[in-house]
Amino acid sequence: MKREIIKTADGSATIYLPEWNEHYHSKHGALQEALHVFIKTGFYHFLEKIAVEEISILEIGFGTGLNALITYMEAKKGKISVNYTGIEAYPVASEELEKLDYAASFHEENASEVFDVLHAIPWEEKHEVSDFFQLKKEQKFFKELKYSEAVDLIYFDAFGPRVQPDLWTEEIFASMFAALKPGGVLVTYSAKGSVRRAMQAVGFKVERLPGPPGKREMLRATKS
Repeated sequence: MKREIIKTADGSATIYLPEWNEHYHSKHGALQEALHVFIKTGFYHFLEKIAVEEISILEIGFGTGLNALITYMEAKKGKISVNYTGIEAYPVASEELEKLDYAASFHEENASEVFDVLHAIPWEEKHEVSDFFQLKKEQKFFKELKYSEAVDLIYFDAFGPRVQPDLWTEEIFASMFAALKPGGVLVTYSAKGSVRRAMQAVGFKVERLPGPPGKREMLRATKS
């Protein structure tokens, strides 16, 4: 499938798939979307809701590694210990990662080094990226996940339900529900009605929230 690197509205880059007319991140701003959906509405919401110094995160769709990089930077600022697991069936090629140049969007001097490390470490093994950030990348399909009350927060960043509806079903969200600890949170950029109903059907309490630039709403689901 043809893949193109394009600039988004906030100056950050993303990968575009012309055949599907689908982007890895929002064309209205890749960085802004990640900060709003996953960091502000997910990461910081959970930390404010449950005062902890350590958090376990599962990312569904590791993709470009942008969400992991931002989480690393925010965890460093807040002195939060993060145990991060990223799931990806089709890893992004190294030449594409170089063209994305996400590190240029950050003021931290070591952003480029951290980004390189996130992608260089071998798959299927847990690694200490720093004394506060552990990462394990798993190359598998989402349907293969078999976690039980293992994580606090899920970044659900799969390709959209328009192009891959099989990733947004009750079956998938049942496995997400099982993976979360009681009180755990799932956030996603999608606000589609069928997605919300699938989440509710498996037991999630679902909120519609203001979306990032270019999107009116997004969803946050909580396992009570």
